[in-house]
Amino acid sequence: MIKYLKNILMSNFDKDDSIKITLEKKIQIATCSLFIEIANADDEFSGIELRTIIDLMIKTFSLEENEVKELIELSQKQINKSVSFYEFTEIINKNFNNDEKFEIIKNLWRVILIDEILDAHEEYFLRIITKNLNMDHKDLITAKIMVKEEMGL
Repeated sequence: MIKYLKNILMSNFDKDDSIKITLEKKIQIATCSLFIEIANADDEFSGIELRTIIDLMIKTFSLEENEVKELIELSQKQINKSVSFYEFTEIINKNFNNDEKFEIIKNLWRVILIDEILDAHEEYFLRIITKNLNMDHKDLITAKIMVKEEMGL
């Protein structure tokens, strides 16, 4: 039963008729989707959050800005089809080591804190994502402290 449900969740990535999605693209979409979901957590997806997501995707995956904008569109489609964070975190878990997942958590904090407002929903969603990434709560807190120091907050 669990295998069946997992296959249903993961098959959402293959239902886009317009393109065949490679593993690399799935990883990028999963990461971008988490960034978008965390930016939407407080029901205010600001321009500065969008710019941060674009910059993080360019830096993380060595992409061009137009590629990131395409990924954002694909990610929005996947978010609309998704039922939880699980399908995105599962792809990351299968393909990233703990150091890379820690970087994702730091990047999620960067998206959250860019507007210098920490909403309870944002932090709650990030706790769920951290747990889904099989990372410890201490990793969540360490990443938060590091990003706050980096941003001078």
